[in-house]
Formats: sequence, structure tokens, C-alpha cells
Amino acid sequence: MSGSRLDPWVDSYAQRTAGMQASEIRALFAVASRPEVVSLAGGMPFVQALNMEMMAATVSKLLMERGAIALQYGSGQGDVVLREQILDVMAEVKVTAHPDDIIVTTGSQMALDLVTRVFCDPGDVVLVEAPSYVGALGVFRAYECDVIHVAMDDEGLNPEALTEAIAKLGAEGRKAKMIYTIPSFHNPAGITQSQERRTRILQIAKSAGILLLEDDPYGLLGFEGEPPAAIRAQDEEGVIYLGSFSKTIASGLRVGWAVAPHGVREKLVLAAESAVLCPSNYSQLTISEYLATQPWRKQIKTYRELYRERRDALLDSLDQLMPTGTSWTKPAGGFYSWVTLPHGLDATAMLPRAVQQLVAYVPGTGFYIDGQGRQNMRLSYCYPDPERIREGVRRLAGVIEGELEIAATFGTSSALRNSSGTNVPAPDLA
Repeated sequence: MSGSRLDPWVDSYAQRTAGMQASEIRALFAVASRPEVVSLAGGMPFVQALNMEMMAATVSKLLMERGAIALQYGSGQGDVVLREQILDVMAEVKVTAHPDDIIVTTGSQMALDLVTRVFCDPGDVVLVEAPSYVGALGVFRAYECDVIHVAMDDEGLNPEALTEAIAKLGAEGRKAKMIYTIPSFHNPAGITQSQERRTRILQIAKSAGILLLEDDPYGLLGFEGEPPAAIRAQDEEGVIYLGSFSKTIASGLRVGWAVAPHGVREKLVLAAESAVLCPSNYSQLTISEYLATQPWRKQIKTYRELYRERRDALLDSLDQLMPTGTSWTKPAGGFYSWVTLPHGLDATAMLPRAVQQLVAYVPGTGFYIDGQGRQNMRLSYCYPDPERIREGVRRLAGVIEGELEIAATFGTSSALRNSSGTNVPAPDLA
């Protein structure tokens, strides 16, 4: 058997594995989980805000009354009662559908995988925002898609840039299979598309005959007013809508869904059955019991208020502490703000020094397929309490100021010099 000494099977792997890469977020978990480190990295929902007595009662009632069903195999499409309840949840963002249009998945990440498997052959083009969700990029890489970033502005995906990207592909004799977008409280950019912008993006996609894949895990977590109406609310045939209970109830239950046109939904069910046979009946029925017996809208309101307080702590701290030349987005909901460092600084190269100062973030390069984003970082405010957020920003601001002072003295920051193999040693990140 040929292969490397460490992995004798390396020559046997499928070609598609070359596109599988560990995300920069996963690589940070070992560091960010240390209690002394203020983590502004991971987008973990603050599940401690759930009423655990209510959750225990929900699970107990489910097991006592329907335990034999909850612990058994279920439908490959998902529990029909839960699919009906999902209609009520989606009504909050103005999406209407039939229960038969819905397929329940193991988190919306699985739905992303299924849609890509059904639509994309190796080399097919997927248009994504710049930056884009790292989990989606991982899926597109795994299926050997040709991922092309399209510029964003203050209202999200830029229509002119999208039109230009489609035209450029056409001139090359190619056509995109999908446009992937997160219109509400974007991960990682923290930007929300206006309704006019959503309509324009949909019109461009329909005119070009390209499927629009709308990922909406944060849509109910806005901080002001009503939740934004989803793009899917405007069109049922040209949009596949992805939703999730990970952010609004509990991520550990791993329940999401996709809403798709009838023919597409049939293909997704077949793909799901080949992958997992059926999603977890226990998780689905736990969610269903919770939706039926607990005040879920009140719980979402609790989450919104909690995340708004933490968002405010982040933005106030950035305003007070960040050096001149640093900028950031001001999210109206969701979990994240996207920070642009002063000219000449590199967030990826600077991370070891930040960890030395006991603060963690996600470098911007993780949200691009092509190496962009070195001047950016994603800061997450969903998990630390406000005081920890303020302390994390204080530490981070000190790191940036130190890099600026070194750059002013030597013409380049220590992080950049370290990235070229000289000067400051990086700490052990294991």
C-alpha cells in the first residue's frame, strides 16, 4: 500500500476530499474554551437563557407519553406535526407553504449539504457573498464547486456586482447553479438587506434563471421592530429557504429545515434518506413538544433582549476603545459584527498575539474562498456577558494599538513580520 507514513490511505481518498479543510473557527475552539480567554469568536447561542425546568418538563412529558415513538425511527421527510408547526414559525417572516413542502434536517447545515448535493456537479459555479458563512463554504468546497464571491455593501449583496458576475460567467459560456445569500443579520458581516434590495436580488436571479438559496437562521433575532420578510415570501418557485431552531431554541437539538418547490423537495428527501435515513425523532419531537406547550415567542423575545444588550456592550466598547482607522458594522440583529483593521494590519497574523493577551476572534480569511479578508475579523457578542465583552474589546484594542506602534516604528507590524517567519514566536494554540 502506498501513501505517507502518517496516513497510508492518502492515495485512496476520493478527489473531493482535497476540498475538505478544517475551518478557522473549529481550530479556535481549544483556545477559546479556556476560562481565562475572552472569546469573541464562536457563535454559540446563550442557551442558559432557556428555562431549564420547562425544558426538563417538556422532555419528561414527551418520554412518558410518547417515548416509544420519540426513540424509534421516523419519516425521512420529518415529523408531520413538526412540519405543520414550522409553518407557524415561518409565518413570522411572511413565508407561506404546505407541510409537504418542508423537509426536516439535522440542523440547517445538513440542508445546505443536501441542496448542494442535489444541484451541483464538480466545477459548477456557486455565487456567494463576500464574505460568506464558513460552513457553507465548507460544503461547496466538499462538492468541488467553483465558488465565486460577489461584493457586498451596507445593504448586503450588491445588485450591480451580482449582475456583473453573472454577465462575466455568461461571456465565458458558463452559468451559476446557485446564488447563496444570508439576507437577515448576516454571518459574518452583521448586515441586513432592505426589502427593496431583496426584491432586486430576486429579480436578478429570476431573470438569469438561477436558483436562490436563502439561509435564514437569525431572521427572528432582530433587535427592533418586526422580523424582516424573507425573500421566499416573494417567490415560491425560485427560492429554497433554510431555517433552524439552533438559534431560537437550542443548538444541541440539531433541528433545521428546508422549504423547496415540490420537485426539488422530492430530491432532497431522497438525498436525506441516503445520508441519515431519517433525522432524529427524539430531537424533532422534543422541539415539537416545546412549540406546543411552551411560550416560544416569549423565549425568542428573551433572546432578542439579551443579544441586544450584548450587541450594545460590544458597539459601545468599540466606540470607546478602538484606535483610529478601525471600523465595524452595526448589526440590527443576530450574533456578529465585522471589523476592519487599520491599514497594514493582518488579523490572521495578529491572532497569536491576541491569544497571548487572552482574547480570541475569528480572522476574516475564514469567510472567503480565495484568501481575502486579511484585514478583517468577526466578533461575536452572543455568548459572553456584557462585562466580559467589554474586557475582551479592551484586550483586543491593546493588541491592535501595539501592532500600530510597532508598524509606525519599523514600517510593518510585528504580526506581519512574524507571519514571514521572523521575530515574535507564536504561542502554542493547542
